[in-house]
Amino acid sequence: QPQKWQLWWLCAAFNAYAIIWPYFYKSQKYAFCLFKGWLLREVRGNWIKQRRYWFVLTQDSLDYYTGPEKGARRLGTLVLTNLCSVIWPDKQTYKETGYWSITVYGRKHCYRLYTKHFNEAVHWACAIQKIIDSKSPVETPTQLLIRDIEENKFNPEVVEHIYQHNPILKYTQGPLYAPLLPFPYGSLDGKGYGSVREEAVKLFNCLQQLESAREPVPIIQGVLQTCLDLRPLRDEVYCQLVKQTSYTPSPNTAAHLRYWQLLTCMSCTFLPGPIVLKYLRFHLKSQSPESEMDNYASFISEALEKTKCRECVPSWEEIQMLMNRQEMLCTVHYPGPGSCQLYISSHTTANEVVRRMQEKLGLQESKNTFALYEQNALWEQPVTGSALVADILTRFEKSESKSQWKLCFKLYCLLDADSISVDSIEYLFLFEQCHEMVVRGQLPACEEDLQALAALRLQSLMGDFSTHAPCPPLDELFPGHMLETRVLMSISAPQDVPPCQVAAQGCPTTQRFHTGLLAGTLWSHTATAVHKQKVEQDMRLRTRLKEEAAAVMTSILERWKGLAGYSRRDSMAAYLTIARQWSGFGCTLYESSTGSFSQKLWLGVAATSVSLYKQGESEALESFPYGQICSYGVSDSNTFKITAGDRDLLFETTKIKILGKTFLRNIDVPFSSPPQIKNKSCLSLGRFACIFPHTTQKLSVISLEAQK
Repeated sequence: QPQKWQLWWLCAAFNAYAIIWPYFYKSQKYAFCLFKGWLLREVRGNWIKQRRYWFVLTQDSLDYYTGPEKGARRLGTLVLTNLCSVIWPDKQTYKETGYWSITVYGRKHCYRLYTKHFNEAVHWACAIQKIIDSKSPVETPTQLLIRDIEENKFNPEVVEHIYQHNPILKYTQGPLYAPLLPFPYGSLDGKGYGSVREEAVKLFNCLQQLESAREPVPIIQGVLQTCLDLRPLRDEVYCQLVKQTSYTPSPNTAAHLRYWQLLTCMSCTFLPGPIVLKYLRFHLKSQSPESEMDNYASFISEALEKTKCRECVPSWEEIQMLMNRQEMLCTVHYPGPGSCQLYISSHTTANEVVRRMQEKLGLQESKNTFALYEQNALWEQPVTGSALVADILTRFEKSESKSQWKLCFKLYCLLDADSISVDSIEYLFLFEQCHEMVVRGQLPACEEDLQALAALRLQSLMGDFSTHAPCPPLDELFPGHMLETRVLMSISAPQDVPPCQVAAQGCPTTQRFHTGLLAGTLWSHTATAVHKQKVEQDMRLRTRLKEEAAAVMTSILERWKGLAGYSRRDSMAAYLTIARQWSGFGCTLYESSTGSFSQKLWLGVAATSVSLYKQGESEALESFPYGQICSYGVSDSNTFKITAGDRDLLFETTKIKILGKTFLRNIDVPFSSPPQIKNKSCLSLGRFACIFPHTTQKLSVISLEAQK
């Protein structure tokens, strides 16, 4: 028999249940429903139409019903996981349809929902995104198995058991229906790709085509390009390649080695994430020793130690070299007709090439600095020291420019011109680059000096004058802009205006005919006359240019005749003696402008100072030794700022990064006179500012939003 106290407790519990349950039921009922309301959903049938449904958002799903009443039939459910995604309302859809839309992507379904109210659309999107963010990350079977392999990598029997009982880790000839790694549903890319999940499945199909492809390079380039554009797919492709190179039925065939060749190209282009990298290294170490796969595995392991993310997909030549585990042959030109051929890998930087060129040409002890340049007939630019030479060669291969691109090894900063020996190849560098400045019009000199320089150039190239010697064109000896300026000034007198045009100018504005009234009659004759006058003026200009060029060339040849007996060394020495008369000799010039002057200026960065020149004038407007400069930096995308004392100088130039780099390179040496700049530190070139404290005589570089 139950005791009285037991009955009492039973009655108390029943009464409490009867009182509390209605409130508990009501609270639970609304706790499951986070958001609800009427929305239009896009339904696809024979044609696209919109239907109105009652939507309910819960902690686990987005459901829609026939109506809000109790017992309404549920028509569909979209389960919300961490991989779902929401596209927020946009104005374009509103302009086209008159509705604000949100799109929810799930594993099997995609809901396109519409409402007339923007705030309501935003509330729905926020609520759904909050649910998605609260979900724990989804892990695929491949991820779980990779973790098991990592935990048991020192137990070969367990690892073997994992592989034998999980075909997803092994080679297959069948298609792949889902990615090996988790990707968001419906995340679209703006570069013409589908969703990341769709692209992952397509890539596996491309990998399988490698086995039967006659020419694998285009397929390899396509896979690498997709991985370059869609960063999340890099780990996926690594996992797919590890899968296709594991437990292969015929591992030593050429078809199977194509997977290893693609894996080699991947390892020299992209680094996988930390987890996939450990999995890949374990896979590489498990290959049979002294086999072809083991040779590829060793090459890939070494590449992974050096690889940095590439800017470009490897070129056709580079891929062919990587498939054979060989290095590329790169031609580097230097001033004059010379060139060197160097073997480079996918990881060779411009700094390494510069160092090897200095060793090859005996320039290790030079006090001047050198750099690689990208150069064609119309344009040149120094290469950043950390840039990969393979990326530069790939850009050359893809270039649509008609002029041929080449890599050039040249003087970058002339820090000590006086110590260059006349017999050294560095002296040839100085001579050739000085002549480049002359031809570009960057050396201010009178016409007599320029003609003398042209004659000395001919003597150094051709030797003594001969009527049978092939003479270079004038634009390779003399600055062409001087001829154009002289001819334009000579024909700049005001031209006669046609009588009909004078009459039109004399008429009051209110009395003129409408524009289209006499079109094709009187006014067409005026246009024809103006066009004819312009054609005649252009022909007269060309004729005068030819005459002036012939006169200048004749004068240069006469001077050349007078240099008989000059050796190549004497000609170069005389050439540089004339060029050294300019106070800015040896500085690097940048075309710029500043608010104080309306015309273009040259900003010259030299070893000891920064100077400002008017173009065409030999004397500097102002010069600032580095000891007087308090700070310098980049104020915006095309403005360079120098602070000297209490003055702030702003220079606009299109080569802002190169200017900053030259500035740093020139001050990164000890000066022969105070102030000595020591304890230097340099951050990455981006937005930067440099400060010279006058008291401590030290240089410190302070990063302002330095580019990562």
